Amino acid sequence: MGDMNTKDFLIGTLIGGIVGATTALFLAPKSGKELRSDISDQAHLAKEKTAQLTNDVYEKGNEWVDIAKEKSTTLAKNVSDQSQQVVDKVKDLSATAKKRSGRSSKRSTESCKRIKRRCARCW
Repeated sequence: MGDMNTKDFLIGTLIGGIVGATTALFLAPKSGKELRSDISDQAHLAKEKTAQLTNDVYEKGNEWVDIAKEKSTTLAKNVSDQSQQVVDKVKDLSATAKKRSGRSSKRSTESCKRIKRRCARCW
């Protein structure tokens, strides 16, 4: 939305400048030849200013594109690094949990066998 307002402002400024310069030329007391020469000069000046403005806007746009690319690349790398760290932690926790559950399962099995032997002696 802000880009559109800036664009509209620049267009309005350019048109306002042209209208103002043309009005000043017509209201100034000069001969037809001088007036045509002044109009031609002002038109040439407006063309140069427009070309310069276009060039400036194009360069600024390219700068913003470069900044956006750089920031998005940095952000993508950070996200990737952090994601890898999370994956590594989950793998470590999963391996630890498997080891612990395996030990618990083995202990439970051994306990059941002992109880079964004791019960077998009793009966």
